[in-house]
Amino acid sequence: MKTLDDLLKTGVKGRRILVRSDLNVPLKDGKVTDDKRIRASLPVLTRLLDKGARVIVAAHLGRPKGAPDPQYSLSPVADRLAQLLGRPVEFALDTVGESARLLAADLNNGELLLLENVRFNAAETSKDDAERAEFARCLELLTGGEDEGGAFVNDAFGAVHRKHASVYDIAKRLPHYCGDLVRDELQVLTALTGEPERPYAVVLGGSKVSDKLAVIESLLPKVDKLLVGGGMCFTFLAAQGYEVGDSLLEADQIETCKRFLEESPDKIVLPTDIVVASEISEDAQTQVVAADAIPAGQKGLDIGPDSVRLFAAALADAKTVFWNGPMGVFEVAPFAAGTKGVAEAVAATKGLSVVGGGDSAAAVGKLGLDKNAFGHISTGGGASLEYLEGKELPGVAVLEEV
Repeated sequence: MKTLDDLLKTGVKGRRILVRSDLNVPLKDGKVTDDKRIRASLPVLTRLLDKGARVIVAAHLGRPKGAPDPQYSLSPVADRLAQLLGRPVEFALDTVGESARLLAADLNNGELLLLENVRFNAAETSKDDAERAEFARCLELLTGGEDEGGAFVNDAFGAVHRKHASVYDIAKRLPHYCGDLVRDELQVLTALTGEPERPYAVVLGGSKVSDKLAVIESLLPKVDKLLVGGGMCFTFLAAQGYEVGDSLLEADQIETCKRFLEESPDKIVLPTDIVVASEISEDAQTQVVAADAIPAGQKGLDIGPDSVRLFAAALADAKTVFWNGPMGVFEVAPFAAGTKGVAEAVAATKGLSVVGGGDSAAAVGKLGLDKNAFGHISTGGGASLEYLEGKELPGVAVLEEV
């Protein structure tokens, strides 16, 4: 596929370039509370602006129901983007309406326009191909189209698993290029799925086995170790015949976990001790119990210190590590130690260490870990998992079309 470098070689001065960025950041009281994704978008935007492009940015935030909703407006994101870019950011009050059209037409060289949340338009996520195609046509018109130098850059890896108008259909209409974020993600994921340097270890956490079922099926034959923590570990423990108290349990997945354990007994590593409490709160009364002795009425909310040591030992000689999902309810202090300990063990590995986006990336920030200690922190949790499952990602596949 063609890259941003290929686009820049053709010259972008004076051309209107549509960039799909991932600006899906958390907001509170109208302010951005975590700007990692905005910061990650800056290199591509800056490279285009510095070459005199007239940049139009399309992005989404949250899951509005196909209509304008003030709580999902990108207006606060525009403010933060301007601060981080160190230059003004025009903000359209709609996606492809009068505000967007007028502001796009008035852009000067080296100026940037951010469109309002593309998901405020129901056609963005429509299952109807014609509806999406019409919205993509309207986005194309903002650039003037190919005849006037319009082009499309997809730099939103977190959205490439969606067949949405601003991800997929627009690339059918304009000369299309892969942004640096998407390029880097694909290089890393190719390394994980191709011939990774061994030993190859995967750490999976999060709440549900069902969310990771397909990726476990895909990865188990390829990995040397699969470490399982988080809420999903309790279904594995139940599959071993252990009582799990009031811990999160997917009873309909017990047989599947039994099969995994029977097929790969030497690969799967489970916690040996668990931090339990009767409630999730900052002042919860906690205790550490053996994984096979969780009391009735208690919830398992983190892996224990012995488990952290066990997981760290399993990772010590790994040359390739992929981590997706926290080991416990890391957002609450009494249940954060497991995630922090395992994250530090992942960071300490000597080879390629990849953090699979989503809650894992959030944990790195919240727990005060050095993000530079990891080889790569993904910007797309769901997209990363679907790639590792072997699924075709529509937003990637369309970039590969000539």
